[in-house]
Order: sequence, then structure tokens, then C-alpha cells
Amino acid sequence: MILPTKGISPQRSLLAVAFQVLDIADGVPATVGAVWQRLLTHRKQSGFDAPITFEWYVLALDVLYALGMAQLSDDLLVVRRDG
Repeated sequence: MILPTKGISPQRSLLAVAFQVLDIADGVPATVGAVWQRLLTHRKQSGFDAPITFEWYVLALDVLYALGMAQLSDDLLVVRRDG
């Protein structure tokens, strides 16, 4: 689930989705919904054909939070590479 397996493609693993979020949201505070929309657009433009659900996106945010790379500040999601 966190890493690719037989049933989870590499582009759908939680770690890959988390780092896709990191790529599109690094240092730019935005609502959770706005980052979700940017992620969907980024995945489509990058040719990722494996669909992800909003719940999977939230789990990816959980991974970033556990790594100290995401937090909520004034109802905005802040994702940073430097934690």
C-alpha cells in the first residue's frame, strides 16, 4: 500500500502519490480541495492512468504528515520538503 505491490501500481502507491503532492504544493499554502484538483490535473498531464480516490489522496497526506512534511495552518494545507 505504501510501496508498490502486485495489486498497487507504482504510480498509485501512497509514497508516490505523497511525493506527487509534494511536487505540486511545495511551500504554497492552499486548501485541501485546491491541492486535490491540482493533483488530478498534474496526474492527467503526466500520463498517470491509474485512478486515485480522494480517500487515497488523504492517506497520502497522512504519509506526508507522518514524515513531518505537511501541516494545516489557518485551514490551509502547507507542504514543505524541508519539513
